[in-house]
Amino acid sequence: MATSKSHQFQLVEGMELQITVTGLPNGSSVRAEFHLKNCTRIWILHWGCIYQGNNYWFVPSEHSPKQGALQTPFVKSGNDYVVILELRDPRVRAVEFVLKDGNRNRWLKQHTGNFRVEIPWNELHAIHRIPKNLIESRAYKIWDRKGRPQNSAREQQIDYDNAIRELQAELARGMSLDELQANSTLRVEKEVTSEPNQTMKLHPPSHRRKHDVQKWLQKYAEPTTKTGSVKSSALVNLLKRSVGQENIVSERSFHIRNYEIAVLQIYVKGDCRLWVATNMAGPTVLHWGVAKSSAGEWLTPPPDVLPEKSKIVHGACQTHFTDMSSREHSYQFVDINFKRSGFVGIQFVIWSGGYWVNNNGANFAVNLKSSDSTSGKLDVDGKYILKWLLDEISEREKEAEKSLMHRFNIATELTERCKDEGEGGCIGIMVWMKFMATRYLTWNKNYNVKPREISEALERFTNLMEKIYLQQPNKREIVRLIMALVGRGGQGDVGQRIRDEILVIQRNNHCKSGMMEEWHQKLHNNSSADDVIICEALLNYVRSDFRIDAYWQTLKANGLTKERLASYDRPILSEPRFRSDAKEGLIRDLTMYLKTLKVVHSGADLESAIDMFLSPSQGHNVFAANGLSPKLQDLLNLVKRLAREENADPLIEKLVDARIELHPALRAPRTRAKDLLFLDIALESCFKTTIEKRLISLNFNNPPDIIFVISVVLENLCLSTFNNAEIIFCTKDWYRVSETYRAPDVQWALQTKAVLDRLQLVLADRCQHYLRLIQPSARYLGQLLRVDKHGIDVFTEEVVRAGPGAVLSTLVNRFDPCLRKIANLGCWQVISSADAYGFLVCVNELILVQNKVYTKPTVIIASKVTGEEEIPDGVVAVLTPCMIDVLSHVSIRARNSKICFATCFDQNVLRNLKSKEGRAISIHTKSTGLVISDCSNSDVPVRHIYISSVPRGVISKGKKFFGNYMISSKEFTDERVGSKSCNIKFLRERVPSWIKIPTSVALPFGTFEYALSDDSNKDVARKISVLKDSLNRGEMTKLKAIQEAVLQMSAPMALRNELIHKLRSERLPYLGDEAGWNKSWTAIKKVWASKWNERAYVSCKKTKLDHDAVCMAVLIQEVICGDYAFVIHTNNPVSGDSSEIYTEIVKGLGETLVGAYPGRAMSFITKKTNLKSPIVINYPSKRIGLYSKLSIIFRSDSNNEDLEGYAGAGLYDSVMMDEAEEVVVDYSREQLIVDKAFQVRLFSAIAEAGNVIETLYGCPQDIEGVVKGGNIYVVQARPQL
Repeated sequence: MATSKSHQFQLVEGMELQITVTGLPNGSSVRAEFHLKNCTRIWILHWGCIYQGNNYWFVPSEHSPKQGALQTPFVKSGNDYVVILELRDPRVRAVEFVLKDGNRNRWLKQHTGNFRVEIPWNELHAIHRIPKNLIESRAYKIWDRKGRPQNSAREQQIDYDNAIRELQAELARGMSLDELQANSTLRVEKEVTSEPNQTMKLHPPSHRRKHDVQKWLQKYAEPTTKTGSVKSSALVNLLKRSVGQENIVSERSFHIRNYEIAVLQIYVKGDCRLWVATNMAGPTVLHWGVAKSSAGEWLTPPPDVLPEKSKIVHGACQTHFTDMSSREHSYQFVDINFKRSGFVGIQFVIWSGGYWVNNNGANFAVNLKSSDSTSGKLDVDGKYILKWLLDEISEREKEAEKSLMHRFNIATELTERCKDEGEGGCIGIMVWMKFMATRYLTWNKNYNVKPREISEALERFTNLMEKIYLQQPNKREIVRLIMALVGRGGQGDVGQRIRDEILVIQRNNHCKSGMMEEWHQKLHNNSSADDVIICEALLNYVRSDFRIDAYWQTLKANGLTKERLASYDRPILSEPRFRSDAKEGLIRDLTMYLKTLKVVHSGADLESAIDMFLSPSQGHNVFAANGLSPKLQDLLNLVKRLAREENADPLIEKLVDARIELHPALRAPRTRAKDLLFLDIALESCFKTTIEKRLISLNFNNPPDIIFVISVVLENLCLSTFNNAEIIFCTKDWYRVSETYRAPDVQWALQTKAVLDRLQLVLADRCQHYLRLIQPSARYLGQLLRVDKHGIDVFTEEVVRAGPGAVLSTLVNRFDPCLRKIANLGCWQVISSADAYGFLVCVNELILVQNKVYTKPTVIIASKVTGEEEIPDGVVAVLTPCMIDVLSHVSIRARNSKICFATCFDQNVLRNLKSKEGRAISIHTKSTGLVISDCSNSDVPVRHIYISSVPRGVISKGKKFFGNYMISSKEFTDERVGSKSCNIKFLRERVPSWIKIPTSVALPFGTFEYALSDDSNKDVARKISVLKDSLNRGEMTKLKAIQEAVLQMSAPMALRNELIHKLRSERLPYLGDEAGWNKSWTAIKKVWASKWNERAYVSCKKTKLDHDAVCMAVLIQEVICGDYAFVIHTNNPVSGDSSEIYTEIVKGLGETLVGAYPGRAMSFITKKTNLKSPIVINYPSKRIGLYSKLSIIFRSDSNNEDLEGYAGAGLYDSVMMDEAEEVVVDYSREQLIVDKAFQVRLFSAIAEAGNVIETLYGCPQDIEGVVKGGNIYVVQARPQL
């Protein structure tokens, strides 16, 4: 049954009157809303109530009504004029009225009588009979979600009325009372009664927060073309084939109804040419003009650029399209040669089929790129610096510094021109805006501009940002950064109020001279964001009983100095002076004026952003149009109150809760996206400020407090980050460890630390992403604008620090020592245990010094270690903050060489060590970590210098080719293949059936040399010979050239035939088509070429091994597409305990484990005497898993990998035929972690496999394997070094 009745009347001059009569939830009132549409002047509602049994007009009254009428003027609200009447007397049966024109003194009636609206009380309130207990239950929920504030009796009644309203709305949507009762969890407490003195307090937040964060996934694909436009269409591709792709610098396509219009810009011998094509049929005309200085211009083209079949008409050129037809396709085109005229753009419409075709009501517009801009692009990790934009910003800065109006008008124009040029355009604008916001650029110079003009210019700029936000989701992250740097702006009287209200303040408070007059002149001349700070400083000055130091402290804290104040065109040179009796009036007036300033200049101001939403004239429309919930209104009101009270814990929680409620509308806004975005930015900004204050008093030894704070910080980060899948997975994982918290618990601490370790990696990666994306533009533009070098160098760093991830990094760093203490980890993880004495040297990256020879014993502190490096000669210890897998290649080589290798998790310890650079230290390893002490230079014994010695194994020379390009595993011998292949054959013949060994074949020793000697490779062989001669003379740069030469080899036909035959006969997964062969041959050549990778070559030279004697067989195996991959060391490499088996395991393929991918693998130890009781010692922080379709892998199998005393494994490459897919790992529901029984069962089976293989060989083994469907596969085994 309906709860409202609607009426509609058509009036004169196109006006329309809509009336909605609604029964209010309290059951005793009716609201009548009168909306006058299409109205251009003020009208007055002349009205009275009609009571039952009476035709006279009465004035409504709660007591005895009096005969008569009322006049109520319509009030402007949005596009309508509105009057709202609330009737409380159920005896009223109708409202009669006429309309009075407020300007012309004329009356509007319905025909010859009054307008009349019936008030059907019974119908309007038929569904409002809701049980009291249900209302009380809902009122409690409303009070609870507002944070349980201490309510007055009036506020309690408001909650009660809101409860009725919510329930009524749900009933209107079709829910039954029974369903509402079933969904209600009734908790009738005194806070929903009429007792006004009941004390209500905010409950402390629970550390166990949990939201469905998967709903917050924001993943936006980047544009696929170099110009940032959509993927090339069929017409664009057809046009490319016609003009040739080599000279194309930009492309655009437009889709209008069933038509497509494509535009290509090319450069031919320095001339700029534009091709405009369409699939329209019949006679078609291009009506166009050019832009010379700004994109918005429409100028008549000069005669020398007019194409054939053109004529000038009314300030434009009209050119007939030319047909281009073939059997398959037909289209029409116009070819315009702009030569070198320097135009910046073209606008056009098209005449076809008797009507004009335009771009949804606007002209088609295309920006033209100069030849300089196209050749000057710098490629930065797939992103472009938009050089032409930055150059033009620099050229126009002199104009921009006149006033903020000029700056924002120029910014709007340039943004319009570059908005389709990929992310580089928005990045350039953002960099410019930040240089402005941080006062590196002049805001006003010799120009007088009204605040209204600044406000309107800013409004136009932010409206364009809103448009980009809506239409180009991949740019939302950069748009958000821009919006946080500028104010909201506004049309109409918004900016003018800045000018008017300062006069009111001066008049009301008798301060028309001195500093206030100087400020007044500045405000009239050029208002800016500085005025917000000045107003805040004045307020603090007045509130502190006119202490002048409060004024200067506020200015200084926000970057305003006396010099800055004096630098304005209208300088502020005086200090404020007010009459003591003006205090209350000044506080009132300055507080209101601060709101006015913030509306224009502070887009991220919380109070003004909330007021924009909650104000009746605007907020209602935003809420209704975007489907926002009543809960958000409650939260915003609560946030305002908590912000005033500075109640940190509930405030940070409610700020995030408000963002969560806002988020669905922000992802797909229906209207007023700018207001939604400014509100979200303001909530985030307030959150950052509040959480930073909360850090001061946070007790990091109380995990529940930290769990709660990290939870809300993570949620805030998810909401602020685009392409946020990994952060969402980390948040889900954090929820998991939060729910399992028990104090003190070692396993909980290990799991929690793993989550935080991964978060640190994610944050570091995002920092690098920003550096790649933003810093090149900041450096280029900063140098053009002559910005201070320090300001350029720290530009991106400051962007990151201002972002939502900075506070999370601080939390993690401060919580890490507490977790390590609970987990009994100490601040060191010893990867290779050895005592050492040496001189301390600090380096940025270990790989940069891996070829260096230190002549005295050296301890290196390396800021970055990947796991793939060589350790330099002379180094006795490597210390690093990086998390390195215990089984990485550098870890194995460190243990093999008896070099101390350890990770430090305490930045303070590492910082203290770095301060001792150049001095001698001693390192002693203990079970708890490292003990480091100073020692004198004479205490450092020469015998601790490590210079690589010749390994006890010697490479066998003369590995010859035995006549077959391919052999099966039955034919493997140590004369034909390396130890990898031989070990596979050994295991296939001896392991129990429950341990699976993949099918294998190989290209034996000598295959590379024999194929290289084939006639088809004579030129390649000659080239490699020359390059090797240069290499032997010490030219290390030739290594890369040799690798490239190997990749140029052709395959002898016999090799191809034997490979395909052997793979098929062994039933290995191989597609016998040309593409499959090409991928296989390329993979084989990459394995051969890896003989000359730098790491392998340097390693041979350091150990005095003959690099020319290295022979490379290639082991070919089926890729086991498993659930997990593992590496076993049957002798614990960390402790050296031979009774323990040490294992590391990862999701997906094993390359993330052995290939130095960021993060730590899950690891466990198992006693050989008790294989059924594995002990987890590390939980995973690997960020990705690698997964492959059914494929084969080509493994390097050289003759120098397993020599005694030489860690040659991993020096050479293994290559999959099909590239593996990287998948971001979600550990929150990973069975290996959450299912203890599954974990024990699987780990025990892996350990048992390791024990079996060690027993077969009779010595410790290094084993690689895969788990698939519960089965154990072993793909490789070698002696453990």
